[in-house]
Amino acid sequence: MTIKAVLFDCDGVLVDSEPPTFQMLAEDFTRFGLTMTAVAVAERFAGGTIHDVAARARAMGADLPDGWTADFYERLFVRLAQGVPVIPGVEDVLDRLDDAGIPYAVGSNGIGRKMAITLGPYPRLWNRLKDRLFSGQELGMPKPQPGLWLHCAAHLGVDPADCVVVDDSAVGCRGARAAGIRAMGFAAHGDGAGLAAEGATVFRRMDELPGLLGL
Repeated sequence: MTIKAVLFDCDGVLVDSEPPTFQMLAEDFTRFGLTMTAVAVAERFAGGTIHDVAARARAMGADLPDGWTADFYERLFVRLAQGVPVIPGVEDVLDRLDDAGIPYAVGSNGIGRKMAITLGPYPRLWNRLKDRLFSGQELGMPKPQPGLWLHCAAHLGVDPADCVVVDDSAVGCRGARAAGIRAMGFAAHGDGAGLAAEGATVFRRMDELPGLLGL
């Protein structure tokens, strides 16, 4: 397979922003009557939008108040602005793609403001990505709908069949499968079984990705 474009998720793939997010969700759910650990939150809700997470948590018994989603976002942004690390090896992967002349884009269920907060403190990364960041939530086509990945491929002018998606969630890999795009499942945490179940090729360190892409 000749790869002509790579489509990255953001949280958990480019930046390690998920641990504080899952911890805050666990604390909120527990406070509102649904006792969960951060690990359990990650297993059940990874990859979803906060709106979807709220609806599902309420269905499970969390008595989240009106306006919780907007309030949570504001508190989350404050926490993320304190800094989250870049996933080790990401910039090397982008260097290798640039050297090979392979374009890339980012498709996230997070909103643009969140990506600016997490990626913005890293100018080299931000300057490469700022004009090719796409939010499934803001476009009205969140994962696992295929539309976000198809939108990213169209932006790059590459046929979906010639793209690869890199995502750390089953939700994102399911969206890739629905779009007819091969998925690489980044399993830095967990066993990767959920990613494999969606047909993704599972890998555990970002420095493995160039070899998987044939770079």
